[in-house]
Amino acid sequence: MDLSFYRGKRVLVTGHTGFKGSWLTVLLHKLGAQVCGYSLAPNTQPALYDILGCDALCESHIGDIADLGALSAVFAAFRPEVVFHLAAQPIVLEGYARPVYTYQTNVMGTVNVLECVRKSDSVKSVVNVTTDKVYKNIEQEKGYQETDELCGYDPYSNSKSCSELVTYSYVQSFLREKGVAVSTARAGNVIGGGDFSADRIVPDCVRAAHAGACLRLRNPHSVRPYQHVLEPLFAYLTIAAAQAENGALAGNYNIGPDRGDCVTTERLVQDFAASWGGGFRYEANPVAGAPHEAGLLLLDNTKLKNVFGLRPVWTIADAVKKTVEWSKAYYAGEDMLAVTRRQAEEYFADGKNE
Repeated sequence: MDLSFYRGKRVLVTGHTGFKGSWLTVLLHKLGAQVCGYSLAPNTQPALYDILGCDALCESHIGDIADLGALSAVFAAFRPEVVFHLAAQPIVLEGYARPVYTYQTNVMGTVNVLECVRKSDSVKSVVNVTTDKVYKNIEQEKGYQETDELCGYDPYSNSKSCSELVTYSYVQSFLREKGVAVSTARAGNVIGGGDFSADRIVPDCVRAAHAGACLRLRNPHSVRPYQHVLEPLFAYLTIAAAQAENGALAGNYNIGPDRGDCVTTERLVQDFAASWGGGFRYEANPVAGAPHEAGLLLLDNTKLKNVFGLRPVWTIADAVKKTVEWSKAYYAGEDMLAVTRRQAEEYFADGKNE
């Protein structure tokens, strides 16, 4: 993970005010990049972006990814060399509630970003962040490989499958000829400190634990490729830097844990309970008539290992422990930018020592 590439580089992050985007902004600033963000205002209260003081770490533009004119103006003024496209409607249940908005954001948002890249004379490397849910999920025990069929079931998952197809078309039609290296990154479920989203299991755990409430666990037996947020972020950084130097490395990459760390939601909650300590309670109580969510979803991370030598650094137990540590530090009123940077340094050190 030699990331000296980023020193002095102009890097645009869409979705910089979100959970992943805030962590990525901190990392890029620490690496010496000039960071520009384009996103809607933070949509949670509290918001990680505000907690970390990210406005001081980047040039921030608040706007809708569906507004091509506004996005184009930012591209023209900033002239990015590297683009990380994270802006999205990222919640499965929200996709059911607002399907049109989900498609507008996740499909046309990708079109708009890539159209700006097409017209740019500065961009050399792009990573479009999608999801593990882009695959046609037949709930097989074998993890999905990058060559497997794309066809997300629900509006969120399907819109991200469409984002993959849009990316493929822009690469074939325009960007390869321009010499722009483009990859899509299909990351598994992320956890980590500072996620205050609704309808996500670990934020729900943190809220329940802090309030002394009992968590209602709606899908206790579902299996997901959970991983700490730093796992995909360091992979995104590695992919973007490597393909900027060697365009042949551009492609589609799964980013997820090894099979032994793909656990049920109930096992994840049990690990959380062990890390949090006394006062946390939960009950497995599936919701009758709830919208469809896959019961089993696994990724094959072999390609990422073979191409970049990247392997998961933290186990799921480590990831939960680090999330609890961050959350308790937050409620204790600590300097959360310092805590976030420290965890990133710990991750990087553990990766070097593997």
